Amino acid sequence: QVRLMESGGGPVQTGGSLRLSCEVSGSTYGGACMAWFRQTPGREREGLAVIATGGSFTYHDNAAKGRFSISQDNVKNTVFLQMINLKPEDSGVYFCARGPRPFGDDWCQLAARAFGDWGQGTQVVVSS
Repeated sequence: QVRLMESGGGPVQTGGSLRLSCEVSGSTYGGACMAWFRQTPGREREGLAVIATGGSFTYHDNAAKGRFSISQDNVKNTVFLQMINLKPEDSGVYFCARGPRPFGDDWCQLAARAFGDWGQGTQVVVSS
């Protein structure tokens, strides 16, 4: 039974930084795909970045490139999203997700339908 727990969200001023964490429990950490999504009222859920757990593959959506970076700690079974130079439009609820890795040995798809396990979300509010 996979459990995901996000943390690290909160209020931050424009130009500040945050590091979100997603701890995985109840399952073997490696051999899967994990991703960060963002939900903003009035907008579709947006995929930001994805990583192959225990592997090397990462992919960042255009909305995340340059300022956001996904990484992992394979000992602590934790995936991170480092966010810098935050802007008000970055505000939203950030969700961690986990799914199988069916696309080769080290490749993941950044699409919500590819993920079956989701965390409860952590809210980020960037003030002007």
